[in-house]
Amino acid sequence: MFKAIIVDDEAVVRNGLKNTIQWQEHGFDLIGDYANGREAWEAIEQHRPELVISDISMPFMDGLELAGLISAQYPYIKIIILTGFDEFEYAQQAIRLKVSDFILKPITAHEIRTLLNRVREEMEEETERREDLSRLTSQLNQSLPLLKERFLERLVAVGLGRAEIAERFAYFGIPPISPLYLVLVVDIDDFGDRELLSYEHDAEFLRFAAFDIFKETLEQDSSLLFRTREERLVAIISGQDNESLLYEQVFSLAEQVRYHIEKYLKFTVTIGIGHTCANVEQLPLSYKSALSALDYRFLLGKNRVLSILDMEGKSTIPLPSNLDWDRKLASAVKTGSIQDAYQLIENGVAELKSSLAPIEGCFLQMQKVVLSLMNSIQELIVHDQDASFERQMKLMDVYKFKTLDEIEIWLKEVVRSVISTIADNRNHLTSMQIHRAVEYIDTNYANEKMSLQDLCRYVLMSTSYFSLVFKQHTGVTFIEYLTGVRIGKAKELLHNTTHKFYEIAEQVGYKDPNYFSILFKKHTGMTPKDYREQQIKLSGA
Repeated sequence: MFKAIIVDDEAVVRNGLKNTIQWQEHGFDLIGDYANGREAWEAIEQHRPELVISDISMPFMDGLELAGLISAQYPYIKIIILTGFDEFEYAQQAIRLKVSDFILKPITAHEIRTLLNRVREEMEEETERREDLSRLTSQLNQSLPLLKERFLERLVAVGLGRAEIAERFAYFGIPPISPLYLVLVVDIDDFGDRELLSYEHDAEFLRFAAFDIFKETLEQDSSLLFRTREERLVAIISGQDNESLLYEQVFSLAEQVRYHIEKYLKFTVTIGIGHTCANVEQLPLSYKSALSALDYRFLLGKNRVLSILDMEGKSTIPLPSNLDWDRKLASAVKTGSIQDAYQLIENGVAELKSSLAPIEGCFLQMQKVVLSLMNSIQELIVHDQDASFERQMKLMDVYKFKTLDEIEIWLKEVVRSVISTIADNRNHLTSMQIHRAVEYIDTNYANEKMSLQDLCRYVLMSTSYFSLVFKQHTGVTFIEYLTGVRIGKAKELLHNTTHKFYEIAEQVGYKDPNYFSILFKKHTGMTPKDYREQQIKLSGA
């Protein structure tokens, strides 16, 4: 289903077109109608319809001005002009603007239906042509020889002398090119959500499909096209002697390439446009500036056309020398504050974006963050060295991402995983310390002078933290646990020995036999004497 809009200042025309035509039966989804070109242009920028049906005479912005904007910015959108008979001369201008068709008012429903069917068939044929996998496969086998691609790559990457260029052009049958010259570079962002069952084979096929659209869009212009060893698509465009017109032409072509790859292949590319140059030997300058424009994808995101002229015109904000979010992030990770960590990541990435800092400066900041996190992992994940090493190696993945947005998502996941592992590590260490404390109590319960301070010094924990985690792990306080152990040992001695009550009290850590008797009765409901007599009776029975 293709998206369409209507633009006409006459409400009766708009309502008639909306209500008398069953748009979806003709393959279109009518997403809006507008009274003038200005309103329509705002909608076009937002919704990117495939078809615009517009009157010529309208207030604020007429149909021809609207068609001009569409043709310059979104050349893939089809335009149908509505016109009165006395405006035929304007219709001729519309033809020069590459308007698909125009019809004279008054308009009949039959005319509109016929026209919509024809336009839909053209669009479907275009879609089928681009999605014809067998055609793409056959063209893959007929692609330009590798030697020609490598020559063109050398031409833009390192530069060649005029004599060698002429000789190689003749050898490969390349027609002569004339100034001005300009290089654009297309780089695949990623293959999106598309499932690649056999990745290497399918990835190569998709790259070729992208190159096919690239060629189909640019071949009719004075351009040389090739793929680099880094799988980028490069065009050398020449023959226009006006720099401004050349930039407009190249930007329009680049936008068509970007749009069609996203629409038909379901993945995105970013395109860099370099400086113009006056002679063919200077092509490396244009190529390098196109790569520099492409680098701004790291800050601005994917699926864009980036011109070096636009990028160099933007003012950069130097990164503050005291930018220390790496240290703050490491601190948040150590304390386990995941929300604080996420906020620091978002703020840090936003600051890098707003600064429009050079890519090298951005990666320097990311290196500082990675090193700080590595130090935190090494310091806090001590019981599982394999997990520690694995997470440190995971942090090296930062260099594979193409945008700060991707790094932000990845960094949040890494921090979440590290905080979770550190928490597990802390729980493991705490469990080990509580286990040592229990063993110490079970071994030294007879020591009347055993205190909480002694035990905390033994396990190397503060008294407040120990008291908190000891109760969390055992369900009772230190005194409750110690008393329970002593009363338990006293029961064993009362049952299995004939020792005096004061002797048993001393053996379980109580110098005062009266205090022992009171404590024993409190915990068992009977005195030591009654407990022993009960055990004797039970044994005799």
